[in-house]
Amino acid sequence: MGNIKLFESKQIRSTWNEKEQKWFFSVQDVVGVLTDSTDVKQYIKKMLSRDELLKKNWGTICTLVEMEAADGKNRKVQAADTKGLLRIIQSIPSAKAEPFKLWLAQVGSDRLDEIENPELATQRTRELYKLKGYPDDWIEKRMRSIAIREELTGEWKNRGVKEQKEYAILTAEISKATFGLTPLEYKKVKGLKSQNLRDHMTDLELIFSMLGEASTTAIVKTKNPKGFVQNKVAAKQGGTIAGDARKALEIKTGEKVVSKDNYLPEKTRQLDKGKKR
Repeated sequence: MGNIKLFESKQIRSTWNEKEQKWFFSVQDVVGVLTDSTDVKQYIKKMLSRDELLKKNWGTICTLVEMEAADGKNRKVQAADTKGLLRIIQSIPSAKAEPFKLWLAQVGSDRLDEIENPELATQRTRELYKLKGYPDDWIEKRMRSIAIREELTGEWKNRGVKEQKEYAILTAEISKATFGLTPLEYKKVKGLKSQNLRDHMTDLELIFSMLGEASTTAIVKTKNPKGFVQNKVAAKQGGTIAGDARKALEIKTGEKVVSKDNYLPEKTRQLDKGKKR
C-alpha cells in the first residue's frame, strides 16, 4: 500500500528510489487520471505526435521501473520522477493539472517526513484503508499482516533469497500449504485481477495468512536455512502449520475459511459480472 498513492480517489502506482532519493510514478496511471481516457496508451501516442520535443526526450524523461501490472504480476512499466511528470503535464490539456502539481509536491514532502519519522508511513497506510471504507478492526489485522510480512522478507533477504521472483515462489509455497491455493488461484476464487489479494481477505483469511508467514519466520530463525532451496522447504513447513490449523477449524465449524468475499466496489462487481455473460 505504501507504493499506491491516491489522487482524487484514483490509484497511482509509485516506487521510492533509495539511491536517487525520489519517487517514480507510473506514467500510464498519471495520464489516465488526468485525462480519464479509456485508452491511455493511444492517448500517449497522440500526445507524443503533437509534441515533437517531448517525443524526442521521452527516453530521458521515462525509465522502466518494476511495478505491479494489470494482471497482478510485477512488470516493468514506464515511469517518471516529479520533474519528468511536470514536463508531461505540459502536453496534457486538463483542468486537473494544477491540483495534480500540488499533489506531487505534497507526496514528496510526505516522503521526507516519513524518512524522519517512519511511523507516519504506517499512519498514512491506515488512513488510506480508512478512505477506502475498510472497518477499523480489519485495518488493524491488515497492518499486523504487513509487519509480519516485512519481518519474513527481511529474514529471507538475510539468507540469500533474491527478491521478486524467488519471493513470489516462496509466498506461493506458504499459500498452497495454508489454503490449498496459490495466490493466483486464490485471486480467481475472489474474482480479483490486478488487486492485492490480502486487501480482499476476510478476518479469518488474514489471520491464517499471518499464521503461515509468522510460522515460517520462526522456522527460518531457528533452523537458519540458506538460499532459495532450503527456504522453500521452510516455507512449506510454515504454511503447513497454518494449513493444519485451518483444517481443524473447518472441521469444528463445518465452514470453509477460503471465501469468495472481497472488498471490490459494487460497480466493479457488476462490470465483472457483465463481462462473464
